[in-house]
Amino acid sequence: MLNDDSPDNSHPENSQLRRILSQARRIAVVGLSAEWNRPSYFAAKYMQQHGYRVIPVNPRYAAWPEGILGERCYARLSDIPEPVDLVDVFRRSEDVLPIAEQAIALGARGLWQQIGVENAQADALVRAAGLDSVMNRCVKIEHARLFGGLHWAGVNTGVISARRMG
Repeated sequence: MLNDDSPDNSHPENSQLRRILSQARRIAVVGLSAEWNRPSYFAAKYMQQHGYRVIPVNPRYAAWPEGILGERCYARLSDIPEPVDLVDVFRRSEDVLPIAEQAIALGARGLWQQIGVENAQADALVRAAGLDSVMNRCVKIEHARLFGGLHWAGVNTGVISARRMG
């Protein structure tokens, strides 16, 4: 289980997060919204722009012929007809256990519970099945932090100064 309770500032889990994000190429995003201003859309679009294949999972949009972010949207993980490396969850914590069960059945390599999403039972289940598990972290923030993409969100400009710009 990865969380923000590291006893020191060295973040020993950085290598594990880097490995998970380096090995995953296909990410099923459960709860992905088609609304551009929703966190799930922003995170999925970022990951797509950084070379990941995003597979939307949301029953609300499954019938949409245009899909989300140019990809067909599925109602359930079990409807996806191709391999998935990572399942990224934008749902309430109490909704995660059945998603974890579907992730295992689908053959995913990992379950990622977004910021504010923590289901310890789902975490234990997927880890017992040999999957990686991340809780209460944003895949976009972690990717940007570990692979140098924070500037994309306007945070890391490369300028270090105490002087007011402008």
